[in-house]
Amino acid sequence: MYVGKKVTRVDAYDKVIGRTKYTDDLCDKSAYIARVVHSTIAHGKVVSIDTSEAEKIPGVVKVFTCFDLKEKHYFPTAGHPWSTDPSHQDVADRLVLTEEVRFYGDDIAAVVAEDEVSAAQAVRAVKVEYEEYPFVLDVQEAMKDGAPQIHEEYPNNILKHTSIRKGNYEEAIKEPGLTKIEGWYDTPTVQHCHIENFICYAEMEGGRITVVASTQIPHIVRRVVGQALGIAWGKVRIIKPYIGGGFGNKQDILYEPLCAWLCMQLGGHLVKLDVPREDTFVSNRVRHAIRSHIISWVRPDGTYAARKLEAYSDQGAYASHGHSIAAKGAGAFPQLYPCDNVEADAYTVFTNKSVAGAMRGYGIPQAMWAVECHTEDVAAKLHIDPVEFRRKNLMPVGYIDAFSKNELYDDTFNQCLDKAMEAIDYKRKFKEYQNQTGDIRRGIGVAVFWYNTAVWPISLETSSCRMVLNQDGSLQVQLGETEIGQGADTAYTQMTADVLGVPLEDVHVVSCQDTDVTPFGTGAYASRQTYTAGFSIRQTALLLKERILKYAHELTRMPPYNLDIADGSIVRTTDGRKLMTLGELSTEALYSLTNSQHLSAESTAQIKSNAYSFGCTIAEVEVDIPMCKVKLIDIVNAHDAGTLINPALAEAQVHGGMSMGIGYGMSERLIFDKKTGRALNNNLLDYKLSTFMDHPRLKAVFAENTEPTSAFGTKALGEPPACSVAPAIRNAVYQATGVGVNDAPVNPHNLFRRFTEEGLI
Repeated sequence: MYVGKKVTRVDAYDKVIGRTKYTDDLCDKSAYIARVVHSTIAHGKVVSIDTSEAEKIPGVVKVFTCFDLKEKHYFPTAGHPWSTDPSHQDVADRLVLTEEVRFYGDDIAAVVAEDEVSAAQAVRAVKVEYEEYPFVLDVQEAMKDGAPQIHEEYPNNILKHTSIRKGNYEEAIKEPGLTKIEGWYDTPTVQHCHIENFICYAEMEGGRITVVASTQIPHIVRRVVGQALGIAWGKVRIIKPYIGGGFGNKQDILYEPLCAWLCMQLGGHLVKLDVPREDTFVSNRVRHAIRSHIISWVRPDGTYAARKLEAYSDQGAYASHGHSIAAKGAGAFPQLYPCDNVEADAYTVFTNKSVAGAMRGYGIPQAMWAVECHTEDVAAKLHIDPVEFRRKNLMPVGYIDAFSKNELYDDTFNQCLDKAMEAIDYKRKFKEYQNQTGDIRRGIGVAVFWYNTAVWPISLETSSCRMVLNQDGSLQVQLGETEIGQGADTAYTQMTADVLGVPLEDVHVVSCQDTDVTPFGTGAYASRQTYTAGFSIRQTALLLKERILKYAHELTRMPPYNLDIADGSIVRTTDGRKLMTLGELSTEALYSLTNSQHLSAESTAQIKSNAYSFGCTIAEVEVDIPMCKVKLIDIVNAHDAGTLINPALAEAQVHGGMSMGIGYGMSERLIFDKKTGRALNNNLLDYKLSTFMDHPRLKAVFAENTEPTSAFGTKALGEPPACSVAPAIRNAVYQATGVGVNDAPVNPHNLFRRFTEEGLI
């Protein structure tokens, strides 16, 4: 059995020696180079574009402007499954190039040249005349009457509003003896900072266009490119090679439609569009900045009587994934700490800033920052131990969410808290760090996280798989679920090998998706990969096994129910005798003159279930009060991800999530100039991404409670570890200093302001 084993990644060797081919490695050197010309105002209209000087530069092929777009096909960019219900479709508000400027960095023109240098020079030589409009950068200011209107069809710039009501909040707060605690909690705009920037290239052959792209969602890209160009989706082919990270940025349609359009304008000539890092920060996608207001009414015994949330999500200039991020965060609020009386309102609001889309955690890092900072504040106000307060109020075993039908089957939260506390020696340190004085202090803080798995019942959840038995008895496996660096192909290999009974080395997962060949799948997002793919893998493997054993019956005369596959051979179950290898069977099947068969199987699984995936983070910090600096001393993440297909991959996923959470909690923030709307730190020098120098030894522990709705007992793993790290760090600083920093990150700027306000400096 391979499931549960620390087997080596199937792509490890090729990646280590540099053999793995990414998009840029595959593009022919004859490709024209495309660069985007971005707006230099935050809001307005392009009046004219002078391309004459740019076109004089040697090597420039053509400069295309927004005025060259004769047919305007608006398209959505969110990486969501398509819906046949128009009311459930994503907002189609983008064009490949636009004359209506809605943020500083909007796409207004594109240069195509023979080389990178000429393209870069031409971009700088393009002269643009604008009609400028007032702009708004603050999410709540954007909602006010009289604020600049970004999309006319959305009054007060509100894309959507979700309201959740349970019980009677107004009556509940009249209960005698209640303590009211409230606070505002802000999370900033951040960027994904994957190693490989977005890149794609396009060419035409036989009236069809092929786009090779670094994307998480190849089948969705095909549909959107078709929509953007106004052509049949079947005339579009998308190929996804190996990817150097995505984290949700590439769960959006970025520049694939523009690259394809440029290719078509040039008669099908090969065009490559490689986005520079500065453009990636501004003109791809960012994480939603969310401002939250929470009010809690708490009884003397430490239980909640009533709770209220207002969340304002900064969408930026276009809809992208839109309201689904804020809605997911709001949905977590009444579930994590259940209460009989709850009100929650979430607003997603347009501003003249970079477009917010999917990012690892999909609204839950923002929600956990607000909820877990607030939880710490409540425990402190009531003088209750922060861990015990959480234990008293956390979702109990047996809880069932009325909407998703998710059920908490195990005592996950207490198990994870116990494991994390033991791993970091929490009780001793918490006691030791009480009542500190002096300039240098230590603290230890806790935060839990809520998460679920995949997207049902919000949206379609489906997975298709194809398996082919090769001549030598090995297997080819194809899935629509995409490997983006997280190790999914290795997990798929392990699951396939176990169900079919073949050696691991005989399973070959075709990693690079091609929409002309690969079975349909919606891609990599929502911590869905092993959970959803597991259903189609098990289902398809069992179908193939049935066909193999049926053919083995013809060759051995043994009834199929007395046959099985073990270690790549047909065995008789009655006595364990090995009758033939799969290679021998497959060779006979393919070349038989009397009964030739191609042994393969393909199936689709639609998944109509979901699963909770919970855990916690505990962080230990050292705070230098005069210097307004925080040093992370120790950190542990405990996670119930169900059955771990590969513990080594699981640990790596947790470490990656913890690293992102450290940056989110301590240093990362994309800063916009209030006078121009321009991003001021759109590079890795000025944007303070966390590195190994900012990390202590990262610890990951697991509570492996098998998920009963899952084909292999798995549940969400990729995103949850990023969700509770930032508030755990904040809470550790609070325990050390008595000062709560409610605006992330906990960096020197915010610490100086708060320490000054509280009189520590």
